[in-house]
Amino acid sequence: MIGIPLGLLYSNAAEWWIHKNILHGVGKKKSSIWNFHWGEHHKNSRQNDFCDGQYDEPFFTWNGPKKETLSILGLMALHVPLFSVAPWFTATVWYSSLNYLYKHQKSHADADWCRKHMKHHYDHHMGRNQDANWCVTQPWFDHIMGTRIDYEYSNGRAAQRSTASASPSEQRVHPWIRMTESLFAKTLATDSVLPDPR
Repeated sequence: MIGIPLGLLYSNAAEWWIHKNILHGVGKKKSSIWNFHWGEHHKNSRQNDFCDGQYDEPFFTWNGPKKETLSILGLMALHVPLFSVAPWFTATVWYSSLNYLYKHQKSHADADWCRKHMKHHYDHHMGRNQDANWCVTQPWFDHIMGTRIDYEYSNGRAAQRSTASASPSEQRVHPWIRMTESLFAKTLATDSVLPDPR
């Protein structure tokens, strides 16, 4: 049964790492196979008050959500050999993968639901710094890695950071927060992460 909490933590860590390093790392290059995330999904979300209409396109349309689903199914398949030695862990990874697909799609179809139940993901897309808040299902590894930035909004736009973000005690526990804070300050100064289309 230890496989269940281990599977949840592993899945959340993988979600954080893949989102940060692949979708926002390699994926920012226009020639990358992963560019659909940054070039389409983030752009659509910013232009349409968090909603991404690609999720509403016909099932057989080859678009970002279909690429995302195929990638997740591929990751699930990679874990099949583990089932015989770690069934609870593997089943939890599969559950987490399907939960990711469900929550991500629901959040971009219903922005109000997302603001209420997944504010960390709303902050990822609609906050000033889109290179933070990497976790989608739960913000556990964002808190662990010091990449959770909580925003307050005014008229639908990120007005300021919440006072709950990156306290001095958090900076002592997570020294890498200072790097994130420095990057965030530069982003605010140049506002170059992604222009707000509104």
